[in-house]
Amino acid sequence: MKNLLIIGVTITMFFFKSSSNANYEKIFYDFKINSISGELINLNDYRGKPVLIVNTASYCGFTKQYDDMQELWERYKEKGLIVLGVPSNSFNQEKKINSEVKEFCEVNFNVNFPLTEITNVKGENAHEIYKWAKDNYGKSAVPKWNFYKILINKEGKIEDTYASLTNPTSKKITKKIESLLD
Repeated sequence: MKNLLIIGVTITMFFFKSSSNANYEKIFYDFKINSISGELINLNDYRGKPVLIVNTASYCGFTKQYDDMQELWERYKEKGLIVLGVPSNSFNQEKKINSEVKEFCEVNFNVNFPLTEITNVKGENAHEIYKWAKDNYGKSAVPKWNFYKILINKEGKIEDTYASLTNPTSKKITKKIESLLD
């Protein structure tokens, strides 16, 4: 009975294991997305740099993480880290107008890292970046809530994902970022 349990657990682990070694047809740097101000962000401009992409929302209990995202940006931007905020109303907690989100972030959190326009991050209407993430990394790359984090490595592939509860400045995230910057 114990052996059957071990075999069952092992098989289950393989089904839920995500793979950062997926057979990527595209990499993160192959995509484009509009900025909060309407300009096109060509992610190829970030080629060779790790990117922490975070879906955000103005009315979420985790909104204070903007401060921590800004701290990460200030601490590591000179070493090459890009922090990319992706405002999203996928969980019905975001403002409706890009300019209001931009003002909210600047006034309340002094945000100066790149922000995208309000973007869907899950489901059929998700931006192609999020569809790509799911296709290449599995369900663990699909945001479960606001302030879900996806860390992209220098090769443009998903290195890891982090739940909303994981603070952007946590040792878990900063140690991984530092390993990518070395």
